[in-house]
Amino acid sequence: MEIETLAWLQTTEGGRLLDHAARAWAEHPGDPVRVASLVRRLEPDAEKAAAATTQAHLRERGVAKFGDDARLMFFTPDALEQATRSRVADHRAARLAAAIPGGSVIDLGCGIGGDLLAFARAGLIAAGVDQDPVRVAMAQANLTALTLPGAVQAGDATTVDPSGFDAAFADPARRGGRGRVFDVEGWTPPWPWVLDLLRRRSLVKVAPGIGHDLVPPGVEAEWVSDAGEVKEAVLWSPDLSTTDRRATVIGEGGLATLTDDDLPAPDEDASQVRPVGAFLYEPDGAVIRAGLVTAVAAGVGGGLVDPHIAYVTSDASFRTPFARGYRVVEHLPYREKQLKAALHERRVGRLTIKKRGVQVVPEELRKRLSLAGDNEATLVLTRAAGHGTALLVEPF
Repeated sequence: MEIETLAWLQTTEGGRLLDHAARAWAEHPGDPVRVASLVRRLEPDAEKAAAATTQAHLRERGVAKFGDDARLMFFTPDALEQATRSRVADHRAARLAAAIPGGSVIDLGCGIGGDLLAFARAGLIAAGVDQDPVRVAMAQANLTALTLPGAVQAGDATTVDPSGFDAAFADPARRGGRGRVFDVEGWTPPWPWVLDLLRRRSLVKVAPGIGHDLVPPGVEAEWVSDAGEVKEAVLWSPDLSTTDRRATVIGEGGLATLTDDDLPAPDEDASQVRPVGAFLYEPDGAVIRAGLVTAVAAGVGGGLVDPHIAYVTSDASFRTPFARGYRVVEHLPYREKQLKAALHERRVGRLTIKKRGVQVVPEELRKRLSLAGDNEATLVLTRAAGHGTALLVEPF
């Protein structure tokens, strides 16, 4: 989209066309050709009509990340895909605001402004820089649309001196021409720039798969999940960190956090392997990434099923935001032939297969089991004390 077209969409006339396009998508959600035709009837200019049609569609898709705010915002397809969910961004912004109340933050690579919005909502003075003039224009448009304060400008984030701000935030690009870039040296800006930024008061969003060995001494690594899905890791510079590792879990009931201060001592029962008890707990992905599985074990009065597997077992029933709980119904044969017979005997026709630490492809195994029956069940395939184990379980 051209900047001029974006500016036109923010006019009264452009707003009417966007509303018209939104209604067309609502009435014909699976028919983009029909939607485009309806929009062109109202606006003969092909570029304006196409821009309105695309924006209306992106806004509807953006609701999953930004809620109702998305219906007022402007996006590019790539920027929407890369944007942080508002609940995750709001948590990060609230934590920064608590550390520097009423302070200022510069977003080095602000994109369309998703994180700027969160910083501004948290009461911080927010400014952003991005190399892409269109994204800069969209960031300003999004701040304006949501009546939030903030300033943005086009420029190279790596040349900006952040010392005039109380904190700096960066989210290095981790995509290249061939898709995701897993090597930190291939990020943009590159890893050495990130390390230099972390010597200042800063926070940097990184890939959830970042190795613990890459985290500099004194820097806190926080893994964040939303609705059970790990969304990001954030590195907090030494003067913003409060621990070494943290797992933050965001759910419908609110937010909960674990840190390495919650880990049991190595000689405590929660760090030990024990036989599978009456209940099985599957730690949240953020907990696993942060290496805090034994903290979950301590919280449920249990232990590990295997020293190398992220399952926890206990004889007590607990509800915890850090793990999904299951009641162990019975142990089934691990060998496929005997397992198939056991499931047929129990008339299981619908089977959810969860696996960890074993070489099993659930979709393929489900076909080979030739399930038949009216009952539904959940099967956990894992290793317990080094041995293959099949557990029939019921979710809490």
